[in-house]
Amino acid sequence: MAEPHQPTRPASSRQKYRRWILLLTFIAIPVTIFYISPIVIMMGASEGIVTGSFLLYVILFVLALFAGRIWCGWLCPMGACQELGSRVIKKTVREGWPNWVKYGVTVLWIVAIANAFLAAGGVLGIDPLYGTVNGISVSSVEVLMIVVIIFAAIFLVAFLTGKRGFCHVLCPIAGIMVAGRKIRNFVGWPALQLEADASRCTDCFTCSKRCPMGLDVHRMVREGRMENPDCIMCAMCADVCPAGAIRYGVGRK
Repeated sequence: MAEPHQPTRPASSRQKYRRWILLLTFIAIPVTIFYISPIVIMMGASEGIVTGSFLLYVILFVLALFAGRIWCGWLCPMGACQELGSRVIKKTVREGWPNWVKYGVTVLWIVAIANAFLAAGGVLGIDPLYGTVNGISVSSVEVLMIVVIIFAAIFLVAFLTGKRGFCHVLCPIAGIMVAGRKIRNFVGWPALQLEADASRCTDCFTCSKRCPMGLDVHRMVREGRMENPDCIMCAMCADVCPAGAIRYGVGRK
């Protein structure tokens, strides 16, 4: 049966702010890359140093305990890279094994970090500014070239797999934040979440069409199951729903 045709509701000013924030984080990459890169964590671990990027990932895990993957939806430059090119990425990541790959990547990466620290003799120091010059990432030609290659690869993965494909399939940060969200859901303390009133849904499918992650939000609303490990808490679905059936909320699972 064909989907009912309804005019698409424009995204709210909240989404405009979100896109501007993502754009700024993307532009700032040359000076912030050493705080974000998982490679820098490995570099520091091989010397027994807890780096700024290591500390950031710990903070992101704690953040996920209370706000899910909000970093992915609002602040992540890797996500920004994929959304900036969303006009040429039409398909969605298919459900099934591709979405599980990131967990394997995350586990292997954590094991590699632990092994690197052990080989270095344990944690020998903490340096939040590791690899930077006065707190700013080194912006040499070599570093910039590496950044360009990394982000080109991220976009290529998304182009081949679907909307925000890197977030779905390969990102170790995603695995860490999903783990944090799972812990919150198991314990059940109040946290930021999406809530839906299925009785207000008009089956226009706008929420699914506009989801940056390509999730079947319409089905989530109809099934009364708004929790999804790949939801990045961007609230696009809430902002484009013409019936106001979805909203941000703070509550228990």
